[in-house]
Order: sequence, then structure tokens, then C-alpha cells
Amino acid sequence: MHSDNCTHSFFSAKTWLLAGCLLTALTAVAQNKPAQKPMAKNAHPAAIKKPAPPIAVLTVNRERLVEISTPYGKMIARLYDSTPGHRDNFVKLVQEKFYDSLLFHRVISGFMIQGGDPTSKNAPDSVQLGSGAAPGPTIPAEFKSNIIHKKGVLAAARDNNPEKASSNCQFYIVQGKTFDTAQMRQVFEQRVKPTLANGFTYTAAQKEIYRRLGGTPHLDQNYTVFGEVISGLDVIDRIAAVPTRPGDRPVNNVWMTIRLLN
Repeated sequence: MHSDNCTHSFFSAKTWLLAGCLLTALTAVAQNKPAQKPMAKNAHPAAIKKPAPPIAVLTVNRERLVEISTPYGKMIARLYDSTPGHRDNFVKLVQEKFYDSLLFHRVISGFMIQGGDPTSKNAPDSVQLGSGAAPGPTIPAEFKSNIIHKKGVLAAARDNNPEKASSNCQFYIVQGKTFDTAQMRQVFEQRVKPTLANGFTYTAAQKEIYRRLGGTPHLDQNYTVFGEVISGLDVIDRIAAVPTRPGDRPVNNVWMTIRLLN
């Protein structure tokens, strides 16, 4: 999940010629045409300056691309412009190389892979991970009705705070599973709807995404999704399939490095 002042003109009505020129200019503005100016005596029409062409306005795409490298391959993800708080926080951490050498410390096949705990760097195998945070406050939730937990999305982990504010560094990437119509209805009625106060419901297109691609719909509108993997979905599957210890930590460490691509 970012007024122009009007300037008033005045004139002294010294001559009707001056008043007529101003009236012509005002009429042209009202008609959205360039104002005509008096021609110098005997001036050739070719000498009259033509109005400059309009300046092109460039639309800046603020969505950022990141590359996530792991022992199982690379993923490229885009961070959503519609969740600017999470986007900007993630970009800041990547620029600081915060994530380099951290682990995907929690892996659950058919669900998600989670990482970003700063205490996971060089952590002994016996250490339970998942409670670390970066310096600074949590990130306010940025729930969007058009963003769902489809396979491949990046979403922010969080604790059980009532505001559903996000961890300022830990994130997960969804693997999930597919859902048919009956399963979607059950998930919505039992897991999603009871936690909502905004009237959220699934569109036909969203239901089709869960049926065809899969995901984790029970997390919708409860955890902020702020990006998605656009290349390397198979890397998620490979990581999700690794053997894990009790507590869902991989037997062999799955490290990460993340860099900005734009």
C-alpha cells in the first residue's frame, strides 16, 4: 500500500486601444486560445512568434523493483505505490543493506516463507527466531480492498496489536494453495468476515485468482500486502519445500540479500 494561486491583473483605462487589447486577451483566454497581440506597422506575418508547444507532463511511476537473492535462486518483486508507508520503509532498509545475510527463519509449505528478523544473522541453530525488529516504530496498516494474499505477494508480519500495525522489518512471501468456490466461501465466512468492519467482499476476479493461482485468503485485510514477486515464483516453492526443525526453522539456513533495481 501522496492550489494554484490566481493572480489578479488590473489596468488603467488610458485609451480605448489598451482596453480593447485587454478585452481581446481575456476573450482568448476564455476561449482557450492564444491571445492576439497588436502587429507592428508593416510587420511581415512570418515575423510573428508562434506560441510555444505545451510542455509534456511526465508521469512518475513510484513503484520500486527489488531483487531477492537466496541459495535457491533469485526473485524480482515490485513494491506497490498504493502502500507508500511499507514501500518506503522497505526501500530504506534495502538501501541500508539491512536484509543482507538475514535468514528466511520460518518456512511452512503450503503457506509462506518469512524472514527479516535482524537477530537471525549468524544465529546459532538452537536459537528461536522471529522476535527481532529494526530501530524505530511499527508501520501503520495499509489495507486495500483490491490487494489480496495471492501467491507471490510480499506482506508484513506483525504481532497481535489491536491496530494491526506491521513489523518494521519482518516480512513474508506467500506460497499458499488453491481454493475452490466452496472453500473460498468457508474461509470468508469463518476467517475473514468476522474480523472486518469495512464491508470487504471478494470480486469475481479475486476468487478466480485464488482458484487458479492460489494464496492465503484467511490473511486478507488483516496483514498488509505491499508488493509481489513478478519473476521467480518457483524459488518460493523450492524454499517452501526445505526440511525444517520444530518451530519451522529450516534445517539448513536460507539466507537472503536484497538490492534495489530502480
